[in-house]
Amino acid sequence: MEPDDTAPATGHRAGHPADPADRAPGSVPLRARTPADIAAFVPLALGFVPSRSVVTVGIGGPGSMHARVDLPHDPDDVDDVVEALLRPCRSNGVRAVVVVVYDDDTTVADEAAWAVHEEFTAAGIHVREVLRVHDDHWYAVLPGAPLAAYRGVPFTLAEHPFTARGVFEGRVTHASRDALRGTIAADADAVRRTLPDLADAEVLAPGALGALVRRHVDLATTFSRAELASVAVSVPIGERRDEAWVWLDRAQARRAADLWSDAVRRLPTSHVAGPAAVLAFCAWLVGDGALAWCAVDRCREAQASHSLADLVAQLLESATSPDRWAELRPALTSSGDPAA
Repeated sequence: MEPDDTAPATGHRAGHPADPADRAPGSVPLRARTPADIAAFVPLALGFVPSRSVVTVGIGGPGSMHARVDLPHDPDDVDDVVEALLRPCRSNGVRAVVVVVYDDDTTVADEAAWAVHEEFTAAGIHVREVLRVHDDHWYAVLPGAPLAAYRGVPFTLAEHPFTARGVFEGRVTHASRDALRGTIAADADAVRRTLPDLADAEVLAPGALGALVRRHVDLATTFSRAELASVAVSVPIGERRDEAWVWLDRAQARRAADLWSDAVRRLPTSHVAGPAAVLAFCAWLVGDGALAWCAVDRCREAQASHSLADLVAQLLESATSPDRWAELRPALTSSGDPAA
């Protein structure tokens, strides 16, 4: 089991490179002072409202990050969850966390909450708070809270100031991880319109894919049908695919993610693996680990083994911060064909 949605960044995996825990992804500080604040911050940070999940949010100091793992159905699998969450925290030097368990099974949730508390404490990581969240209530877990907190305190996510601020700043919080995954699912009508162009498409000349992608990223536009078809038959070639991503920096990453999200929605399974892998990298560079994992999954559904998708998965599983991209770029691209 690996951490799923870790961030500086989707049972499953955990691990996003992430922004500091007192910030939602973006640049505006968000200070969580109450349990309701924590419960409102987590969906904003992940980009979706979790269910049956264990989430750790690193707070303070270097290496801050957040990570999510599916809550198991069997209490015997809780140790795997703890290890999946602990590994990226250790590797990123996280010193303190808050833990939020989303559940519909109190027994397994409590087992997971206390196991995380015990193992993180033993590893020298301070657990500041542990909460359960279910059915629009948060519940205290650790001793010392008022009695009412153990019975459940209602809160309305949509009315919390963090949620309102996220909407104002244009950050989208999806109703579930499936809803997020749906944003890059194939659009049947768009795929149908693309198919005739794919039949006649030719591989782009060296340098042409990079120039095309740069232009659309700079202008925040999307590929025409003919362009998309040429892109789709070019990205399976490693050195062409490199033109699409190795030059990106964090300032360009959001526009690039939007460009490739549009592309993967318009492509059939036969041509989607390469574009989905490029999208996964762009999403990681944004710091959107949940979207990155969804793109990795979309790639692997079409092509079980793909080197660029595997590279992004490694970055996510280790919760490698996209802030390190300038440092990592020479090592990741030194082969001249890292994604072939």
